[in-house]
Amino acid sequence: QVQLVESGGGLVQVGGSLRLSCEASGIIVRTNSMGWYRQAPGKQRDMVATITSSDSTNYADSVKGRFTISRDNAKNTVYLQMNSLKPEDTAVYYCNAVNLRSVHWGQGTQVTVSS
Repeated sequence: QVQLVESGGGLVQVGGSLRLSCEASGIIVRTNSMGWYRQAPGKQRDMVATITSSDSTNYADSVKGRFTISRDNAKNTVYLQMNSLKPEDTAVYYCNAVNLRSVHWGQGTQVTVSS
């Protein structure tokens, strides 16, 4: 059974930082394309950042230069370091794992940026 468990969300002031973690079980993160997505109230779920099995990364334009996705293969965990947070970054953040056979999602973690 595949599980993706996000943690690290919370309330932070504008300009602050948070690091989200996605601990995986039932899959090996280094062999999957892993990603972070977010969904604000009343909006669709959008890609934030992805990292492939070959360590190629991709970021939404709105987070480039502020967010960094990384992977710790030993811990089977993916991270999203978020700096210089803005109110528009407020959303539920979801971890995602994709391979040729399946797509998996975590339960999400709330990030709220207050001004």
